[in-house]
Amino acid sequence: MRAVCLLSGGMDSSTLAYVARDRGYGVLALHLNYGQRTEARELAAAREVARALGAVEFLPIPVEHLRVFGASSLTDPSIPVADHDPSAAGLPGTYVPFRNGNLLAIATSYAEARGADAIFIGVQALDYAGYPDCRPAFIRAFQRAIDLGTADGTSIRLEAPFAGLSKEEILRIGLGLGVPYDLTWSCYRAGDRACGTCDSCHYRLEAFRALGLDDPIPYREGA
Repeated sequence: MRAVCLLSGGMDSSTLAYVARDRGYGVLALHLNYGQRTEARELAAAREVARALGAVEFLPIPVEHLRVFGASSLTDPSIPVADHDPSAAGLPGTYVPFRNGNLLAIATSYAEARGADAIFIGVQALDYAGYPDCRPAFIRAFQRAIDLGTADGTSIRLEAPFAGLSKEEILRIGLGLGVPYDLTWSCYRAGDRACGTCDSCHYRLEAFRALGLDDPIPYREGA
C-alpha cells in the first residue's frame, strides 16, 4: 500500500507521516510551497523528515497562486503574524483562503497518478476551531469529491486521523513512533529560531510542557 502524506515539516504533519508508515503504507511525501514566509525552513524540515522515515518519494511542488492572492499573514509580508491571544475571536489572520481545498486537489492528482491507496492530512481539533477547511464536514465532503472526480475503479481514502485529537495527544503518539521532532519546524515567522509566541509555537510548546518535556528545536530567548 502507498499513501500520499501532506508533509509541511511541522509537528502534526511529520507525526502523520509516521502514523501512515506505522499502518503499513509506503509514504509519498508531498510538500507544497504556497508562498508562506517560512517556506525555506519548512522545506528543509520536510526533506529531512521524509529522509528519516524512509519515504518512497519526496515531492516538493510550488503553489504560487495562493501567494499572489494573499489575504493571509502567512503569504502577505505586509500583514504581520499575530502573537497568540487566547481572547481572540473570529477567523485567524493566518488563515489562507481555501488552502486545504487547493492542497488536497493536488494531493488527489498525485495519488491517482501514482496509484496510491490513501491521502493523509494532519488537520486536528485546534485547527478546525478557527479554520473552516479543517472541519470534519469539509474532509467528508472532499472524500465525496475524490470519489466523484477520479477515474472509474479508483479508490483513494482521505484519512484525517488527528481530527479529534489535541496537540498533546498527537505528540504522545509521535513520541511512541520515534518521530524526530528536532528536525521539524512549526513557527509561522521566518528566522533561525522559532519565535515562541505565534499560535503555532504556543500550542506546540504547550504540548511538550504538558508531557514534562523540552521542545528540541531552538527558540528565541525567553520563549
